[in-house]
Amino acid sequence: MEGNTIEVSRIHRVQGDSKLKAFADVSLGGIVVKGLRIVNGSNGLFVSMPRHQGKDGKWYSTVYPTTKELQQELSEVVLAAYQE
Repeated sequence: MEGNTIEVSRIHRVQGDSKLKAFADVSLGGIVVKGLRIVNGSNGLFVSMPRHQGKDGKWYSTVYPTTKELQQELSEVVLAAYQE
């Protein structure tokens, strides 16, 4: 991310035998994004963006990276912090 760094400000691990493993908050160039989820999917751990449920019952992302490179960097930073 040009000139900005991604920092994990909080990891909250979820207890129990669920696919949801943790919630994370990250700081992106002075903006804090709360509610990223670390999920154990069929291909291993991945980072899911914050989302909300619409009136139609469907789930919509509230924050999302604009490039694949940013998505990759965000995932790497969050998963590294989770695995510490």
